[in-house]
Amino acid sequence: MKIKKANLVMCMGSQGLVGSHITGGDIYGIVYENSLIKHKIMLPPRNRGTVTYIAPPGNYDTSDVVLELEFEGIKEKFSMVQVWPVRQVRPVTEKLPANHPLLTGQRVLDALFPCVQGGTTAIPGAFGCGKTVISQSLSKYSNSDVIIYVGCGERGNEMSEVLRDFPELTMEVDGKVESIMKRTALVANTSNMPVAAREASIYTGITLSEYFRDMGYNVSMMADSTSRWAEALREISGRLAEMPADSGYPAYLGARLASFYERAGRVKCLGNPEREGSVSIVGAVSPPGGDFSDPVTSATLGIVQVFWGLDKKLAQRKHFPSVNWLISYSKYMRALDEYYDKHFTEFVPLRTKAKEILQEEEDLAEIVQLVGKASLAETDKITLEVAKLIKDDFLQQNGYTPYDRFCPFYKTVGMLSNMIAFYDMARRAVETTAQSDNKITWSIIREHMGEILYKLSSMKFKDPVKDGEAKIKADYAQLLEDMQNAFRSLED
Repeated sequence: MKIKKANLVMCMGSQGLVGSHITGGDIYGIVYENSLIKHKIMLPPRNRGTVTYIAPPGNYDTSDVVLELEFEGIKEKFSMVQVWPVRQVRPVTEKLPANHPLLTGQRVLDALFPCVQGGTTAIPGAFGCGKTVISQSLSKYSNSDVIIYVGCGERGNEMSEVLRDFPELTMEVDGKVESIMKRTALVANTSNMPVAAREASIYTGITLSEYFRDMGYNVSMMADSTSRWAEALREISGRLAEMPADSGYPAYLGARLASFYERAGRVKCLGNPEREGSVSIVGAVSPPGGDFSDPVTSATLGIVQVFWGLDKKLAQRKHFPSVNWLISYSKYMRALDEYYDKHFTEFVPLRTKAKEILQEEEDLAEIVQLVGKASLAETDKITLEVAKLIKDDFLQQNGYTPYDRFCPFYKTVGMLSNMIAFYDMARRAVETTAQSDNKITWSIIREHMGEILYKLSSMKFKDPVKDGEAKIKADYAQLLEDMQNAFRSLED
């Protein structure tokens, strides 16, 4: 694998290093790639020796010798380029447990099905469900240092869209506005490119990710789509006259997928200075006709820890992101408890309650279709209405608006907190007055609290960039106070 650089680079070596011993992974220079990325020049993992020459700071071509080592009487010269076989895992000191969330800016993902930095995620979905849009919004807004976007066998227009949109999108780093393209690398192997290139592109992407991880960065790799990669594998396997397995895919499909996803994780990097990095993999899967029993999808789901299942029916209703909250799951919930306890203490019970409400609504939906809403108990009517509020104004997100294309986690928690508080207060009001003469019913609550319900559904319109964290938190706290006062006056 060759990492190509601009012709002239600044290598910051130190003449004091001559005579010292260095080993694989040690950083001996820095190239300022752009204002976001410091490209750290490392010794390749398998080399070691005594420094006999190091280039002084200055401008060098990538092929120029910048370091010379001597080991057991043999001298070896190094340029800034590293060559590495893409199918081989880059070595690390040790693997660490992941405990920091990969914040995506999508409420349904951050709140209900979180992923960690160093985690593995699959996004299966039929054509037109929004896999590419989710992959692109992760690339735009996630809390990663470096993004590797692999377009494997998908339309060329999607890659050109990334090239066109990303330079215009900005992020703020240390008070300066920077283009997102500065932290992104694209590996393009579109559907009209050779089969062998398509098969290798996923490995190229993961090796690039490991290279940046070894510098101490948190890297996210988007693979769009792993199904096309599996199809390339099937075609090569057919040419080699190997015995086909399920649907014509090779028998080793599961093993190949596992060897790719296992290269994710949070690690302690090789060499000095000590540093940690991570690679998170998000693989889009395109099962034919949205059939999740397809061999590629079922093999992927046996490996990954997070499953964001996209639903054709939600996409047809224009509910985006079309993540089905009943079939999706995340196995990183417990790993992130410590993070939530430290930063957002009230969040875990809120999430549990929201999931319960959505599940109850699904169970009630059949009864409603048979006998209508009027025959339901008052508490069930509240459950249905709050579930509708959560679905339409919390889980649904408009990626084309400035206020909703990205939702910081404090805003997500604030919105969910107020919605669940309304649910609890409404249920309490109904249950405490059930036996008295002046019963409070859902219709009375809706009549008296039209403004509160409107404010609850308008919480998403707060713009995190224009309004800022302090104002949004204050507005949400004020809304909670208004709700408490409204319920008090209703009960009196």
